[in-house]
Amino acid sequence: MMSSAIPVWLTKEECPQGVRDNSVVYAADSGFRVVLPETRQAERKNEDDEAEFRVIQTAARKLDQLGLAKVSLEGEGWTEARQWAFAKGFTDTRSTNEIVFSDDAQSSLKPLVDTYRWVRNLINLPSSEIYPESLCEKVIEKAQEVGGKAVSARMVVGPELVNEERFGIHTVGRASQHPPVLLELDFNPTGDEKAEVEYALIGKGITFDTGGYSIKGNEGMVAMKCDMGGAATVSGALILAMQQGLNKRVKLLLCCAENMIDGNAYKNGDIIYYKNGQSVEIVNTDAEGRLVLADGLIRAGELNAKYIIDAATLTGAAQVAVGTEYNALFSVDDSFANEALKIAERSHENLWRLPLNSWHQYNCPSPFADTANSKPMKGGGSGGASNAAGFLLRFAPNKGQGWLHFDLAGAYHGQANALYPAGATGLGVQTIARILTR
Repeated sequence: MMSSAIPVWLTKEECPQGVRDNSVVYAADSGFRVVLPETRQAERKNEDDEAEFRVIQTAARKLDQLGLAKVSLEGEGWTEARQWAFAKGFTDTRSTNEIVFSDDAQSSLKPLVDTYRWVRNLINLPSSEIYPESLCEKVIEKAQEVGGKAVSARMVVGPELVNEERFGIHTVGRASQHPPVLLELDFNPTGDEKAEVEYALIGKGITFDTGGYSIKGNEGMVAMKCDMGGAATVSGALILAMQQGLNKRVKLLLCCAENMIDGNAYKNGDIIYYKNGQSVEIVNTDAEGRLVLADGLIRAGELNAKYIIDAATLTGAAQVAVGTEYNALFSVDDSFANEALKIAERSHENLWRLPLNSWHQYNCPSPFADTANSKPMKGGGSGGASNAAGFLLRFAPNKGQGWLHFDLAGAYHGQANALYPAGATGLGVQTIARILTR
């Protein structure tokens, strides 16, 4: 009930005596006041708004850290965007907090909050609970809950992948006790089986990544339950778009495997021969995400999807380039990429485009195959994120026209910070959802 919620107001007044001048939130009137920054003539569009949103999200994190479990956003100034900024900060890793939004924003913000929490919880679950088949089953269950009869799905599991020539997914996942899976989920609100596929969404679903024989150190392996963040992100984007009235046919392709080690695991020097005729030498078994996404891109081409979007926690190089508050975007389709950047800005999600040219696909040469899957050095060497995108470009239909690649540098934080609790962030879900409904 409203009476059990602690009220939170916005203010532009100076902090009262006894409160530090640089505080972003303070206790007052049996509740709390969030201190908005002074508005100025911003040199960049939306800079004032973004500064406000960061302050609001930071204040919400502080209220979460105080142990508050339920708040109501009261008084004037709580625009929908400001309330969403508060919601992103006012959550703990287990997503138990509750917010009473203003009446006019409740209907739009509730599905947004619920979807983000579902995505975050999915990514935060341990690999003992989330493995390729269970991940796909949870996505199917949630999509059918939202989309009803418009949703159908099939899973290609284990040896069936070989029969259908999905050799990348099978190779990466064959050493695990949990078989690899390609999920093909069809959202078709038209009811016409011959309807054009407007979008193919492809997600990297590596439910745990040891690095394979190019094994990670302990520190690098601790958070590798999050390596299915791309699959969760595109699934959440589709589910959110469905709730927002998506009326186009979308195929969701999740490329799922555990990258484990046993006597049957793939090794450095092995060669994968893909269905589209490309051959790939393995020089780093820890560059596995691009190997499974290649199968998804091939399948998207078979479906004649008009637009293709893939998302993956693909490279540490992207994090080095843009940090953990941005996702990185790659595309050779300037028009589509520029539209995505504008949508991200309207969604208040940080997205930065990094270089990708046609020649990036030749940056990992192999004397034994058409390409190697990386360079045999730490992080794939200089330009590692662009070279990984260049590898994917080899498999993108139409020479990459109509294709976007999201390298999710900001998908997961190993420790809590001023803006987010520890774990998954959901960054990218709203941008991709808005692309689907543009």
